[in-house]
Amino acid sequence: MAEIRPFKGLRYTEKAGDIKALCCPPYDIIGEEQRAALIDKNEHNLIRLELPVIGGSEDLTPYREAASTLRGWLKEEILKRDESDGLYIYEMEFSALGKGYKVKGFVSLVKLEPFSKGIILPHEETLSKAKADRFNLMKTTGCNFSQIYSLYMDEDNSVFGLIDNASKGVPDSEFTDDDNVTHRMWRLTDTETVNKIAEKMADKKLYIADGHHRYETALNFKKYVEGNLDETGSSDYVTMMLVNMENSGLVVFPTHRIVRDLPEFDYNAVCEKCGDYFEVTPYLNREKGEIGLEEAYKNGEKAFVLFTGDNNYTLLKLKDISVMDDLLPEGCKALRQLDVSVLHTLVLERIFGIDKENMANQINLTYTRSADEALAAVDGKRANCCFLLNPTRVEEIREVAAAGDKMPQKSTYFYPKLTTGLVMNKIFD
Repeated sequence: MAEIRPFKGLRYTEKAGDIKALCCPPYDIIGEEQRAALIDKNEHNLIRLELPVIGGSEDLTPYREAASTLRGWLKEEILKRDESDGLYIYEMEFSALGKGYKVKGFVSLVKLEPFSKGIILPHEETLSKAKADRFNLMKTTGCNFSQIYSLYMDEDNSVFGLIDNASKGVPDSEFTDDDNVTHRMWRLTDTETVNKIAEKMADKKLYIADGHHRYETALNFKKYVEGNLDETGSSDYVTMMLVNMENSGLVVFPTHRIVRDLPEFDYNAVCEKCGDYFEVTPYLNREKGEIGLEEAYKNGEKAFVLFTGDNNYTLLKLKDISVMDDLLPEGCKALRQLDVSVLHTLVLERIFGIDKENMANQINLTYTRSADEALAAVDGKRANCCFLLNPTRVEEIREVAAAGDKMPQKSTYFYPKLTTGLVMNKIFD
């Protein structure tokens, strides 16, 4: 099953400055302005390595500049590898949905395995553009700057107990970011404890929560260097943050859908067609629409809100889930019963005519975690409409992955995102 391994983490030294000004959010949620602002805070901010060019490019020059910058920082000891192997216990403390949460896991190397082996399991589809960008970065820098976020089953909390006991002291790094998320990291070098954790993880499957593009990139990178550039076998491993799936601190937000650039859009015709499958409640305001969405979630019903502008929110609640059995016969029960599967299959494909290839290429469909952003796109006439969704449950993610199926892309948003810059992995010199 899963093979984990300690490693000599690449970390910032005191020369670099305040760790808060050095770490950055994940590359895929950063725009041009935020990138510039992070560099203004500290010229050594990791965004210069993690995101050398916005959106990716076939031109390798920005990636080569990142590699050159990395070499310079290593020479100046802005970044330095730890002298001995260890695991890195990582905790995030935050507020969400009016409550306080903590989620604690550990960062380690994990042996790469093809999805077909059923050891490391994806839960959603990926986008090719992002994989090309990450591959170019890994190829030129030979480094994992950020971790893949994965979950594992630990019903008796035996693994969590070990890492929790090992992180009772003062953390090696700690800061609170601009979103009021506190990040803490402890370095664990006790060989006996590390070995116990590795033994307990050896019979577990890992479910990728966030980082599908980076995992598939790591698999491609392994093939790229195999028998050529990597004599040590270091490319057989990738860094992951591993968290118990039973952790009460896991929070999943929905990712909303924005529909744009349709040649024709007729609200009344859409509602009429939706009436075949859904209870349609039109002309609600935002508050009533969101209350209806929340009640459906609590009741286990499949629902979403269609917004078309002019303060018109329409609640669509599925009448009969069995209709999905015929439309997705090849999918497992958990996949067929996801809100996002219902939306994509019944509405976006069947009624709007947006096929899977169109979705993957984001021709008429884009994604956002922010409901306000989705609504503003419609009100600003930059989109035809948008759909507000409920979050996917953690147990649904596990069931879909365990069955070997994949959700539509952007089905989940684990909150908060892991910070980038507390620890990295130099794959080889």
